[in-house]
Amino acid sequence: MADDAPKIEVEFFHDVMSCWCFHASERLRALVAHQPDIEVTHRSWPLATDPSLMTRIFPSKDAARAEICGQHWKDAHDVENDPRIDYRLMMTRRFDYPYSMPSQRGCKAAQQQGGQAAHWDFFDRAQRAHLTECIDTADPAVLAQCARDVGLDVARWQRDFEDTAARDAEIHADMDIARRYGILRAPTLVANGRHQCHGEFWSTFGHRITAERLETFFNDIRFGRKVGRA
Repeated sequence: MADDAPKIEVEFFHDVMSCWCFHASERLRALVAHQPDIEVTHRSWPLATDPSLMTRIFPSKDAARAEICGQHWKDAHDVENDPRIDYRLMMTRRFDYPYSMPSQRGCKAAQQQGGQAAHWDFFDRAQRAHLTECIDTADPAVLAQCARDVGLDVARWQRDFEDTAARDAEIHADMDIARRYGILRAPTLVANGRHQCHGEFWSTFGHRITAERLETFFNDIRFGRKVGRA
């Protein structure tokens, strides 16, 4: 691709809580590493904007954990080449299953400090905390450790994280964009404001986006550009 050709601008809608985003993020990273014409913007798409969702959808918090971990996490674990999603460990935890907003605010606070790259680094670290280490990503102390682990100035991150009005406004702005696109699941990728990649419908909460699906999606866009259709 010529150096002066326009970038393929990709919006990546995701949530730290989503086991399917865990796979999509690492596959998108691998693709971007050798495709410099792709530029990623991270968008918050929280599955649960408040803790009450667990008892509005499920009979109880325990029932929520049992279905989310025993079904959705297990599905994601079972298609990993190198399983890291530890659904059995999360089933043993006694803290309330986390909701989305604290970790989403953490991502946006990271972005305030280090732009899209910091958002992505924090997102991946928080996903590992949630899905592999199975620690409470609704706990600000856990999120502060994630910020420290990815090399952020934790004091600055903390100030930005605690500005909940500003962070929530940013999150809701992303949600408004998702509504305009008609996005109903995560992860979803939107290229150049119109081309959507959802992957396969795999569970109630998410899409499975394989490496092959990503390659096909971006190759289709590149071909469409050559023939004036994308």
